[in-house]
Amino acid sequence: MENNTELSSIVQTLWDNDVNRLQPGIDYKIALQEKAEQTVPNTDVTDGAALPLFLYVNEEVFKKKTFSAFISLLDNYEADTGEPETITPEEEREIHSFLDAVMETPVLQIAHSYLVKKGRANVNTEEFKQQLYDIWFSLYPRKGSIHPDSSGFEHVFVGETRGGRTVIGFHNWIQFYLQEKLGHVNYRGYTMQNDQLKPDENKHLITLQFSWKKGVKPQGSCFMGVSPEFEFALYTITFLTSPGQQLKLRFNQYEVKIVCHSNKYKNIETTYPILLRYLAVTSWR
Repeated sequence: MENNTELSSIVQTLWDNDVNRLQPGIDYKIALQEKAEQTVPNTDVTDGAALPLFLYVNEEVFKKKTFSAFISLLDNYEADTGEPETITPEEEREIHSFLDAVMETPVLQIAHSYLVKKGRANVNTEEFKQQLYDIWFSLYPRKGSIHPDSSGFEHVFVGETRGGRTVIGFHNWIQFYLQEKLGHVNYRGYTMQNDQLKPDENKHLITLQFSWKKGVKPQGSCFMGVSPEFEFALYTITFLTSPGQQLKLRFNQYEVKIVCHSNKYKNIETTYPILLRYLAVTSWR
């Protein structure tokens, strides 16, 4: 898999303009603790972490417009796949408030301009927001369901459970922090893609194991401390330019594989980052 130079460049630009990103060790602190034991779905696992993952988050950042609009969406979904989803008028307003908020940021404006240049989006902002709504928030039935029970946003940012024992999706640090604070998430330790790549508490990308709502995520990955608009822009770009592909990107001090899958309804089914290695850079941020 070769590095995608063009997409790496635009993602670096998104990163450089993510003014709402938190600083590790200052705005938030995490405790990686021990490596989690290898496990398989539907089995009990030993907890490798006595402490929560998050030791501290400056919750003042949650008052920022995109953060507060994002958080308002997190309680709008049924966790279990197979449980039909509905969007109430209030939830519809919350979705549009979130889209309005992220579109005001430099990150989404840069993403929009790039997608227009590539012929993947309309220059009209309202039409682009409708496109974002369609690929992220339109409901569709997951495999085995006859009713619309999922959306790209729910799967990637909120998380779902399958059969009550397996966690799927759930790749967002804000959701993790809030659910852990409520006692719904139990962090079980970090995981590694290979024996050399131990996560770093002062970096913005980790892999981990956790349980949530009686289900287990044997290995998951997420960006840490980034703004909602950065992830939303990154995944939108990769989905619209390279659907169904796995992309290798280099930006800041990370070499990352972005996994992105669509479904037959042309929605985002899942997307998430996998850290491949750390790159030497002059600035950690």
